[in-house]
Amino acid sequence: MKIKQTILVLVATIGISGLFAGPLVSADCAGVKTSIINCTPKAGSTGVESTGVWSLLLMVINILTAGVGILAVAGIVYGSVMYASAGGNPENVKKARTIITNVVIGIIAYAFMFTILNFITPGGLFN
Repeated sequence: MKIKQTILVLVATIGISGLFAGPLVSADCAGVKTSIINCTPKAGSTGVESTGVWSLLLMVINILTAGVGILAVAGIVYGSVMYASAGGNPENVKKARTIITNVVIGIIAYAFMFTILNFITPGGLFN
């Protein structure tokens, strides 16, 4: 059992370190070395879209969108498994339907929030 845990930790560590593989320093942003964002403004761009904070905002919103999607799928799967394994028990069926309903409401609420963010940010979220 100890060998399986060690192999699992090793594989997870290699997988996570693969996310950060790449150049250690790719940009110099106001004297700070960074590999996450690019602070050099685009040609002809003078607005807020050319700032490093804007790049970070877009990155955070995109990561949150992916996280919400993953959690929504997990919630639907969990509710579906509960529903399928309820065995005719009305209380378990009600719990499962409540979970699925809440996940769908959460997806709709996030979609509205994402639409509003896309509307109020200058140039939209995806330029």
